[in-house]
Amino acid sequence: MVEIQGISASPGIIWGKAFVYIEDALKIPQYDIGPAWVVNELKRLQEAIDKAVAEVKSLLEESRTKGFSQSTEILDSHLMMLCDPQFLGEVEERLRAELQNVDWIAYQVFRTYAERLAAMDDPVFRERATDIRDVGHRVLGHLVHRHKASLTDISGRVILVGRDLMPSEAVALNPAMVCGLAMEAGGRTSHTAILARSMEIPAVLGLKDLTKLVQSGDEVLVDGNQGVVIVNPDEATLRRYEKSRRLWVRREEDLHRFAALPAETADGKLVSVFGNIEVPEEVAALKLYGAEGIGLYRSEFLFLQPGRLPSEEVQVKAYAQVLEAMEGRDVTIRTLDLGGDKMIPDLSDTSEKNPLLGWRAIRFCLSERQIFKTQLRALYRASVHGRLKIMFPLITTIEEYYAALDICGEVKDELREGRIAFDGDVSVGCMIEIPAAAAASDILAKDAGFFSIGTNDLIQYALGVDRGNQRVAYLYDSFHPAVLRFVRNTIVNAHAAGIRVCMCGEMAGDPLATILLLGLGLDEFSMNGSSIPEVKKIIRSVSVPEAVGFADEVMRMASGRDICAFLKRHMEERF
Repeated sequence: MVEIQGISASPGIIWGKAFVYIEDALKIPQYDIGPAWVVNELKRLQEAIDKAVAEVKSLLEESRTKGFSQSTEILDSHLMMLCDPQFLGEVEERLRAELQNVDWIAYQVFRTYAERLAAMDDPVFRERATDIRDVGHRVLGHLVHRHKASLTDISGRVILVGRDLMPSEAVALNPAMVCGLAMEAGGRTSHTAILARSMEIPAVLGLKDLTKLVQSGDEVLVDGNQGVVIVNPDEATLRRYEKSRRLWVRREEDLHRFAALPAETADGKLVSVFGNIEVPEEVAALKLYGAEGIGLYRSEFLFLQPGRLPSEEVQVKAYAQVLEAMEGRDVTIRTLDLGGDKMIPDLSDTSEKNPLLGWRAIRFCLSERQIFKTQLRALYRASVHGRLKIMFPLITTIEEYYAALDICGEVKDELREGRIAFDGDVSVGCMIEIPAAAAASDILAKDAGFFSIGTNDLIQYALGVDRGNQRVAYLYDSFHPAVLRFVRNTIVNAHAAGIRVCMCGEMAGDPLATILLLGLGLDEFSMNGSSIPEVKKIIRSVSVPEAVGFADEVMRMASGRDICAFLKRHMEERF
């Protein structure tokens, strides 16, 4: 028996026989060609792309027939990559300059794009490199006449084990046959993880050297709750996990009842519980979890194509897609939050010594006005498809907020002059992520449409802690009295000005914090979808006066450690 710790990607506990899926790497030939061969080589490439497009369209049609909205969104993005004229232009330019076979040139271009994304700090961006590799592998397979193996060949219920799944392979999974996933690569934001959650397939990713330890036919246990995989578990382990699985299933069934219920306190106050998304394909899962809207839609994923910025039309389509999918519920889209730990190829200043305190988020947007205006034009144009709210990240001064509003005004004037439809009543707010903004929130509240507290950065800046530095990670404390005072001050000042406050950082989805935040007066919670039912359950269990009294008691405490211990004791006794 071997136990391996990985990353919990999709909850659930399952065990069964392993099906090891490892596809050999493509061998790409390299040889010189003459100038006269260039036209024929380009023809070969176009034929390979045409075959790849036909395959993706076939998968797309199958996904639509099955109603897999997440799959169709992934495959739509692959079609866009396959039809990208910039890729063809770059291949042709290198082909004429280097005079080598088109297989090798295309391979080099695909690899360059993927490596630039894979080298980025943000895990969401790193995962998008997989899309580039997937599309490249499909095209190159046709160029070298390599038939691609298919997961549709699986004939019985199995635990799928492998190094990684390409997005187009993941969308082909049949939940009736694949009951669990265990992969060496991938993380919580990968397409594999997103699709596994939407199909309710337990999955653990990031399992180092897994394929060296497992053979097809081995018994494999996947614990998607704890991120553990056990190879050939003994009888005692299986009995223990069977008990855990039954308890988990009962808990999920209990929580699932709360997904469809409103987040209403015991004395009748309605609170909004929203979801956060990184990419459009997460919307369907959010709705299943009972999200009443989207409190944070991170728009950075659109800017991931190396060598080019997303056009206004591409952005309009992406924003409209999410607005339509949410069917009239609020969708808050954060404008481009570039920099810090989110470095995007060709846009970020990689020479900055301290990017977390540098040229990032709204600071970048105000200095790169055309990029910002294009995004705002796309947002306003998409606003006719649903209930859009726009928020600016990392606001530090009222001057920044006014400057961003001025650009919004310019965009709306241009749209009116061009007779282009948009919603003139879109609410525009700002994120409270900087201690200065929290301390001066009374000033910002006079003109902001709403506030959204980004606790991840607020804690980092308030406590002077790099949350990615393990040496000082112990100082990163959501319940530090200073952090809680910033939160309370922000809510009090917002309500005095008549605006609502959302929280979209990790703290919003922490069950330990729910009653405390409710007592501090938070109007809207926004979190990862899987946290929504539990937070709703807690909100429905408490009255407002009880939550206020609870928060008052917490705010008199002097230590984050004491506060956390108090919250844990209270929640254990109550639930």
